[in-house]
Amino acid sequence: MGVRTALEWLSSCSGCEIAILNIGEDLVALLTEHLDIVHAPVIMDHKYYGQCGDEGDHLEIPEAVIGIVTGGVSNEEHIEVLEEMRKKCKILIALGSCATQGGIPALMNGQNSAQSFAEIYQSPSTDEGSSLPDQGVPKLLDRTYALDERVKIDLMLPGCPPNPAHIAEVITALLENRDPELPTKSVCDSCPTKREGKGSVNTVKRYVENVEFDPNKPISEMRCLLEQGFMCMGPVTAAGCAKRGAPSCIEARVPCRGCFGSVLPKGNQMLDMMNALASNGIDFKSVVDRRSLLRFSGAHGNLRPKKKAAMKEDV
Repeated sequence: MGVRTALEWLSSCSGCEIAILNIGEDLVALLTEHLDIVHAPVIMDHKYYGQCGDEGDHLEIPEAVIGIVTGGVSNEEHIEVLEEMRKKCKILIALGSCATQGGIPALMNGQNSAQSFAEIYQSPSTDEGSSLPDQGVPKLLDRTYALDERVKIDLMLPGCPPNPAHIAEVITALLENRDPELPTKSVCDSCPTKREGKGSVNTVKRYVENVEFDPNKPISEMRCLLEQGFMCMGPVTAAGCAKRGAPSCIEARVPCRGCFGSVLPKGNQMLDMMNALASNGIDFKSVVDRRSLLRFSGAHGNLRPKKKAAMKEDV
């Protein structure tokens, strides 16, 4: 009998579940020899309210040793599911940047819910003048939360999506009763590009032009993209995306977008990036939309609706 394991997804896209599948052949051994999946809505038919779906008035999730939850917390149903997972699982893992730092769903934290719903359901590009959904729809919260804002989380593994090798390492480490070996530094610390000091530009380049590199030379011969003036968020982003040596975006010769969230436990990627730009001699005022730097880490109160007095400028 394997270790009882439960999986849940909240406000997410299922990319983290695909990352679990991308563990590959090692996943087969984990599933057949070590884990006993007792609850996973994405792959098995297990109802919250009994097998017929109409038993009792409180959702039930089986007890498990390991619980893995993906996605952020955006509505009352998410809270109910998350609290039940916390109650029934001895070790609760937040998997993916939506779960650890809000991710893409937390972009809605930058505006109020009424404004968001009007743009989604009642704009000229959707169905102007239509009514908002109100039948069987869970009530929205005031904003999207990361999991650790609502319950105690034992281990957080960010990424959009997370690195399959790190998912396997976390599960294996738990099975072997040891601490997982995971990256603790920034993307810059794992980036092999060439650094020459402060860059030759003092304004941020929009990524509508190619970076400077020789396709016939190794990536270690390419100059740091931040020094080239591109908005590369490597200095303020947690490492972990690298699969073949260099960070994934840098491997493709494009700037880091910050999808693994802040390298600091309580960091604010926007504020920290402004400091990184200044240290490279780049005018942070040249950033068109500073708030977009929180595209993956808008939870924990980082991204909030603009105040009326500040609507004309990017705060």
